[in-house]
This record gives sequence, C-alpha cells and structure tokens, in this order.
Amino acid sequence: MTSARVDACLRRLGIARPPQPTSEALRELHLRHLRTVPFENLSVHLGEEIALDGTRLLEKGTEARRGGFCYELNGAFGTLLTALGYRVELLAGRVYDDEGRLGIPYDHLALRVRTVDGGTWLADVGFGAHSHYPLACAERGEQDDPGGVFRVVEAGPDEAGVRGGAAADAGDLDMLRDGTPQYRLETRPRVLGDFTAGAWWHSTSPSSHLTRSLVCSRIAGDGGRIALSGRKPKATGADGTRGTREPETDEEVLTVYRERFGIELSRVPAVRNPDSGD
Repeated sequence: MTSARVDACLRRLGIARPPQPTSEALRELHLRHLRTVPFENLSVHLGEEIALDGTRLLEKGTEARRGGFCYELNGAFGTLLTALGYRVELLAGRVYDDEGRLGIPYDHLALRVRTVDGGTWLADVGFGAHSHYPLACAERGEQDDPGGVFRVVEAGPDEAGVRGGAAADAGDLDMLRDGTPQYRLETRPRVLGDFTAGAWWHSTSPSSHLTRSLVCSRIAGDGGRIALSGRKPKATGADGTRGTREPETDEEVLTVYRERFGIELSRVPAVRNPDSGD
C-alpha cells in the first residue's frame, strides 16, 4: 500500500497520520471511520462486483467515496491499519439471527488489532449498529460504549455440540450487546480471500438480508445514527429521538445519498429482488 493511498484514506476520515500505532490512535481511527464511511449494500442492488482485494477495497473507499458491508469495510480498515503499523488479524464470525441461531460460516469479518503499547483489541467498523470504539479482547466483564454495553465471552458449544478451537485458550468468542448475542468469532486468523464464499452468498442468496433490503447508514456527530432504508431516511439522536421525512422524488433521494453520506449516484438503487423479502 503506497503512502499516497494511506494519505487518501486518512483525508477521507479527516484525521492526521498517527505518529505511532497506539491504542488511543486506534480508538480515534475507529470512530472517524464509523462517522465517515457508511455501512451500505448498494453494490448488491446496483449489480456491482464485490471484490475482496485490499487495494480495490481502498479504491472504492477513497476514489469512489463509497462504503460497503462487513467484508469490504473491515477488509479496507484492516489494510489501512496494517499500513499504519498495527498488527492486524482477520477473524471469521457467524451472526446470530433473531431466534438465536447462528448463520453461515464466514458470515462476518472482524479484526483483532495489536498496538505498540501492548493492547489487543476487537475492531469492527462493518456491523452496522455496534460499538463506537474497539473492545478489549481479553476483558470478560461489561464494556461501556456509546453504542451500548458490550461483553466478549467464551462461547459454549454450537448446535452440533462442538466447541470451537483446538486448544483450551483458543475457543470461539461470543460478542454480546446489551446482553444479547450478536455474533460468534473464531480466534484463528484468516486471510481476506477466505471470505469470498460468504461475500458471494450474502450478495446473491435470496436468504441473505443484504439481498432483501437496501440500507445505507453511519454514526452521526452527536452519537446518534443516520440511515436510509430503501427510500426512507431515518435519523436517531443520541438521546433516542427520531425524525424522518420521506423524499418524494428520485432527485431528492440522490440528494440524501450525496449530502448525508457523501455518495454520488447516477440512479436510485432499488432492491434487486423485491419479491424475496421485506
């Protein structure tokens, strides 16, 4: 990754290059990313290729000024952190559904990041509504965050009765938000190409929530959230207040993408297969 590419990424985040890969700098990078680069699945519905290549992901974020979903966002963020001197490992996860069932293998991509001051953090800028700051990997108690109360806990057996990890200290981890399991992570490091099948499934399967809905969202400056679900904008303040006004024309929708998310589109995306879900 070239120095010019790193500088372009940092310019988009609105942050200077950190002098050292510290925990404090990681917290600021993480929050700036969540405020600036939206979680969005527009490529799925615009017929654009999902390319799990670090350089192409960074080009999408800097030149096209787009976002993406977990593989793209955390893949690009991990590439940037590595270029800044952090030790980054990609972790595979399976997301819990509303009934508490685990999703497909390689359902999610998160990052384990080691810093020069001895910290080991779980960084995740690709899960939509999640923690605003990285979470301490080794901490098993509650971790307060503007996004909720989080816990990283040792995972129990899965539905097949299997506990992940060959060694006692290398088992799977469950990520809980406000007491509810969000996803289960393997602790074995992976490479970006390992997630190709998961990205393909999520961008093509009628069972994937990403093919059945259209979303673009980011954290607002006040700690709330700005989102566009289909054609419906949603703004949630840090205090939980909500405000919406649905655009009446395509041009107004494109204006929301441009002004709220910095995304320039030539046409309004629509759910590719509206008969497959909500």
